[in-house]
Amino acid sequence: MNQAATPESSILVVGPSWVGDMVMAQSLFKTLKQRQPSHIGVVAPGWSQPILERMPEVNAVATLDVGHGEFGWGARRILARQLRGRFDTAIVLPRSWKSALVPFLARIPHRVGFTGEQRYGLLNERRELDKARLDQTVKRFVALGLPAEEARRGDFAIPRPRLRIDSANLAALHARLELGRRPAIGMMPGAEYGPAKQWPLGHFRELAGRLTAEGFEVRVMGGPKDAAAGEAIAESQAQVHNLCGQTRLADAVDLLADCQQVVTNDSGLMHVAAAVGTRVQAIYGSSSPSYTPPLTDSAEIHYLGLSCSPCFERSCPLGHTNCLVQLSPQRVLAALLAASTAVIARV
Repeated sequence: MNQAATPESSILVVGPSWVGDMVMAQSLFKTLKQRQPSHIGVVAPGWSQPILERMPEVNAVATLDVGHGEFGWGARRILARQLRGRFDTAIVLPRSWKSALVPFLARIPHRVGFTGEQRYGLLNERRELDKARLDQTVKRFVALGLPAEEARRGDFAIPRPRLRIDSANLAALHARLELGRRPAIGMMPGAEYGPAKQWPLGHFRELAGRLTAEGFEVRVMGGPKDAAAGEAIAESQAQVHNLCGQTRLADAVDLLADCQQVVTNDSGLMHVAAAVGTRVQAIYGSSSPSYTPPLTDSAEIHYLGLSCSPCFERSCPLGHTNCLVQLSPQRVLAALLAASTAVIARV
């Protein structure tokens, strides 16, 4: 006798509001798909759609464009009406009160999330967050997709994010931006959270000059707000390309996949680079590599671990940012060249 097929579940995930967190949320999507046939929809800001479109596990994106600190009652009500009757379960990743509103208003029967901001009426499965066992952001995301008892143990597998690459788009970018004549190293000098996570621009600039002398092309990448930083690194340096603000988020996915390695602050683009398989040289200052590491085996962490870090502050409370200033370009250059030599030796 043939066993009946497992029915497909319909799951709505209320996604996070940061690039890196959205990449890490793919570990949850992979877990859901591995456990049972699932149709996965994601409530997310419009900017994140190019990232979600590179995740084969995501079947639909429900855009909710509400600014940071903005309640957006009307937009949430409209979206909830559009989603009503389409999902059996909702998983709410952010811990804010307003993030749980759309599933509640959409009358989704099962709504799960961590306890936070008095969400007692909005979630009907509220879980206590054990920060000791769930000691990484990605673990907390995946845990919400597991049965409560299994999640509490904290010893479950974490599937690695993996974003699809658009080779045709990459070829077009090479032509438009005049790239690809040398092996490429990516640099990401920005960090949306604040300056306490940003390696000094002078260190980036010195490293870029040394890399071009070694025969590399350097691609400085980021959004429009990083354009001035990119110019400070690239100015008067041949083979250093300031691409900040010249590319879309989807373009960044493809350009990072095309780099041999990247040098990056603890930022959203760090997680994108890890998710496309590029070797990551990750620089940590005020944040902790234990809490938000790049989810790849191909990464080297540069972290001084001073007595004052991690402080998790946006700006250095002591005013010196020694956790980053004292991390030298020579150290990162040595790691880059050693990794490049190892790749050549394997070939």
